[in-house]
Amino acid sequence: MSTMPKVSDYMDTIVHTLNPETEIHKAADFLLENRVTGAPVVDNNGKLVGIFNEYDCLKLLALGGDLADRPEGTVADFMSKDVKTVPSRMNIFFVAGMFLNDHIRRFPVVDDGKLVGAITRFDILRAIHKAHEEGIV
Repeated sequence: MSTMPKVSDYMDTIVHTLNPETEIHKAADFLLENRVTGAPVVDNNGKLVGIFNEYDCLKLLALGGDLADRPEGTVADFMSKDVKTVPSRMNIFFVAGMFLNDHIRRFPVVDDGKLVGAITRFDILRAIHKAHEEGIV
């Protein structure tokens, strides 16, 4: 009997992150340059303090009337601070259910208060495919 796969078996360990003090327009450029829709925000000690994504970038347009009146600030001013995370040892199929309930694209993976990776819906798809091949599901 095989063991159930864990988040650590499929998570991305190389994660593009932002600092809360990054200027907001540079952060939007960062997402574009790295071709990501969002990035965890970590402090100088590696502690997760928020997440910044394309939804937060929409605030830049919604709050500014025109280019001359565009909002200024830092990632800390615009990021989402209430971030749902998962530990690396969590059962990946449980996380699949969390994706269904929360309608988000990624969960930061946090162990002992530190960001250690990220798990996406695509990673879950890879786990389901492998489990099917192995006859687990």
